[in-house]
Amino acid sequence: MKIQERMLNDVVLLDLSGSFVIGEDGEFKHLVATKIKAGSRKLIVNLAKVGHMDSSGLGELIAGYIAMQRAKGQIKLLNVNNRLNDLLITTKLITVFETFDSESAAISSFITELKEGV
Repeated sequence: MKIQERMLNDVVLLDLSGSFVIGEDGEFKHLVATKIKAGSRKLIVNLAKVGHMDSSGLGELIAGYIAMQRAKGQIKLLNVNNRLNDLLITTKLITVFETFDSESAAISSFITELKEGV
């Protein structure tokens, strides 16, 4: 798996590509921890180019989500394909992760939450 990082104002966007599977040695979880230490609290994970995710990849997403929650931040998912969406539904994680089909909507959701005091 490859991870490209972008910044838009105070939002970190991580564009993942390849397979998010066992053997990635916690690269995603480590990157989230690094972002938290740097003060980032708004993270969007773009899954548009992730062809396959196994249970360890899902575990990495969950670990990142928990770490960000503990730091009073949020991780949101962008461009979740049908297969991953089905996995999120089956595991009931669809109620945990906020998902978006457009980058602008994902970014705007952070602004909307600030205005609403969420």
